[in-house]
Amino acid sequence: MSEAVRDDDRALVDPRRLDASALLVREQGLSGAEVDEITDLFHALRRWHRTSAAHSEASRRYMRLGENDMRAIRYVMSAGRDGGIVTSTMIAEHLGITGPSVTKLLDRLEHAGHIRRERHPRDRRSLSIVVTDETRAQATASVGADHARRYAVAAALSPEERRAATKFLSMLADLPVAEHLATEADAAARPAHGAD
Repeated sequence: MSEAVRDDDRALVDPRRLDASALLVREQGLSGAEVDEITDLFHALRRWHRTSAAHSEASRRYMRLGENDMRAIRYVMSAGRDGGIVTSTMIAEHLGITGPSVTKLLDRLEHAGHIRRERHPRDRRSLSIVVTDETRAQATASVGADHARRYAVAAALSPEERRAATKFLSMLADLPVAEHLATEADAAARPAHGAD
């Protein structure tokens, strides 16, 4: 990434360049150095989001899977660890999809050799879902290796740094989702869909 692109990207998260945030910065009396530190923090977070998405996409390409396919494989591997039994209902709930959708997904994964449907050991009406050994090896080589590299970065931090990062990310995750309701003035100012 060129220096100019990096600066433009960083500017996108600089609160001094956004009207609502600029007002908040002034109200809080933050120094220029403090705003720079906060901007650096959010710029790093933006970079992490992009990099994380790129890692996931690379793993999906390597395994030739769609996003929900990969999420299903990871879930079955994780939930099935230590002898846990995974059913199609559990996968549907995890992915937030319907019964017919999970059936199509599992048909596709089974046809591609990623999973097997086996007799449920305790419920004759159900089937358990198991990841094949080949797919488990592929997932370990891609997703598992990426996770190990990220884990090593976290392990290299001091306990105080990990606690600070955890606190920051948890506080962001705990922010409620704001429903942005348009005012009548906003609606009047926007062009109608399909208007020239």
